[in-house]
Amino acid sequence: MNAYAYCMRHYADFSGRASRSEYWLFVLVFTIIYAVCFAIDYNMFWSGQMTVMPVSTIAYLANFIPGLAVLVRRLHDIGRSGWWLLISLVPVLGSIWLLVLLCSEGTYGPNQYGPDPNAHYATEPPPLRY
Repeated sequence: MNAYAYCMRHYADFSGRASRSEYWLFVLVFTIIYAVCFAIDYNMFWSGQMTVMPVSTIAYLANFIPGLAVLVRRLHDIGRSGWWLLISLVPVLGSIWLLVLLCSEGTYGPNQYGPDPNAHYATEPPPLRY
C-alpha cells in the first residue's frame, strides 16, 4: 500500500527510478481498486447493456497519469528511456517485450536516471552473469 501511496504522491514525476516491487504493487492495488469500482458500476448501473460506467471511469482516469509515471520510472530502472513504452504499440510481440522489460531486474547502482532505488537493501553487488 505504501508503494501505491508513494506513486499517487508523485503522480506526475517522470524522473528517477522505480523498483520492481514499487511498480508491481502499484499495479496490484490499482487492479483491486478498479475491480471494486467495476463491481459497483455493475450493481448500480446495469440495465441490460452497460453503457454508463462512471465509477470505474473515474478510478481509471485518476490512476492513468500516476500509472504512466511509475511505468516510465520502472523503465528508467532497467536503463531504458521512457519512450520504450511505445514498443507496446507493436501488435502482440511489443506487449510481450514490454512485459519482459518490466519484469527484469534493474541496473545495480546509479545509472543515468538516478540512484538505485534498492540501494539501501543491497549489501554486496550481484554476481556477474556470463
